[in-house]
Amino acid sequence: MNGAPATVFMGPSLDVGRAQQVFEAEYLPPVKRGDIARLVERSSPPRAIGLVDGNFHQNLSISPKEILTALDMGVPVFGAASIGALRAVECAPFGMVGVGRVYEAYRSGKVDADDEVAVLCEEESHRALTDPLISIRLAIEDAVAGRVFAAATGIEAIAIAKSLHYSERRAMSILTRLRDKVDDHEYEAIERYLLHEAEDAKREDALSLLATMREFLEQGDK
Repeated sequence: MNGAPATVFMGPSLDVGRAQQVFEAEYLPPVKRGDIARLVERSSPPRAIGLVDGNFHQNLSISPKEILTALDMGVPVFGAASIGALRAVECAPFGMVGVGRVYEAYRSGKVDADDEVAVLCEEESHRALTDPLISIRLAIEDAVAGRVFAAATGIEAIAIAKSLHYSERRAMSILTRLRDKVDDHEYEAIERYLLHEAEDAKREDALSLLATMREFLEQGDK
């Protein structure tokens, strides 16, 4: 690539080692207030910025204003999976590019609570310690559509997940509370699915964002 590399703010949604296999870029920890401003003030700003994960509570979250400043400077900004999806919904009218199912869920209004993408994670490694509600929700929708278990079972599981604070949302915590609410056959089906078969929408969306950014920059180099 010519000029500065792309920069992607990544955390618990996708391991950076895996991300580098898909798209060679500068990977920084989850974005917080001021990070994009500092990025575009470099003598050689990145050619594109990707937002995946961000800080919600430990620090002030990234503001739309910073994103708009980058866009005004001609630096494309892509968002997906977590804070990136939330800010993409807000800033899409001004040119930010949203990618993936999580973005579409918020854009359509199907989901509107920020805590659906929040997870508890290790401070140093950024490894997720809990499961995001949005991934649980989308995985259950897929399972119900595929008739893995009944819609009523999925609705009950999502309701339980939603009742938990994001720092307590784990598949096993949901299953424990669900155990006495469904029959054995339904429980075994959803247990097997959530623990071994469910796709992580945030992870898949992060991969899609990287592929989208790679294709965008490759087209610019032609």
